[in-house]
Amino acid sequence: MSGHPAASDDAGAILPPRRDGVRYGRILLKLSGEALLGERQYGVDPAFCTFIAKQVKDVQDLGVEIGIVVGGGNIFRGLAAAARGMDRATGDYIGMLATVMNGLALQDAIEREGIAVRVMSAITMNEIAEPYIRRRAVRHLEKGRVPIFVAGTGNPYFTTDTAAALRAVEIGAEVLLKATKVDGVYDADPMKFPNAKRYDHLTYQDVLRDQLKVLDAAAVSLCQENELPIVVFDLHAPENITRVARGEAVGTLISAATGGVTG
Repeated sequence: MSGHPAASDDAGAILPPRRDGVRYGRILLKLSGEALLGERQYGVDPAFCTFIAKQVKDVQDLGVEIGIVVGGGNIFRGLAAAARGMDRATGDYIGMLATVMNGLALQDAIEREGIAVRVMSAITMNEIAEPYIRRRAVRHLEKGRVPIFVAGTGNPYFTTDTAAALRAVEIGAEVLLKATKVDGVYDADPMKFPNAKRYDHLTYQDVLRDQLKVLDAAAVSLCQENELPIVVFDLHAPENITRVARGEAVGTLISAATGGVTG
């Protein structure tokens, strides 16, 4: 729990401390909207939300605190709409609302696993979500709840990757987990180039210099400034989140250390 003392719940009971054998006590998981598609072409796949929820429960059972940032690309993507003539700010605001829908769907799935969840929105909508307040988010984590951060940063022109980096830094997360469809960062698109090589380790500068598209530059720079490591991993492997929390080598680690390509 990132060095925090044991927290108490609303009834005053003391929650169990973090167990041994865990490298990261507080993590921020970034889910793209597309991840929630599952086998569908549009919208949210409840079965895949359940799959994610079970992974969240597994990592919580280790005594790890987890927050989630979710995108909205499965419903609406502001940048794509701007390319077709829509005002960019308007498109981005619509995209923020899409993340709220995804957050509510994910909240329902995680609650069905018996975990308390709070959807926290950067845009005020009191009837369905709490306003995002950093200290309140940290308190939810300390009490064993899962905060789901929606509506990005609340500002247009910023991606949900940047929102994830920002929230991770704000809540004192020890690592940012970027969930993808492949098992790390490659030197070329592995879907198009079968001989593409996967990186085990990259520096922030590697990502920025080579313009690797795993996260946008603003998100990477924010992580670099705050020495927040990033792990890019395959979401579809059911134990990957818990493996990362334990400190196992999963996917690609982006940090200040030397990078390299796997053999």
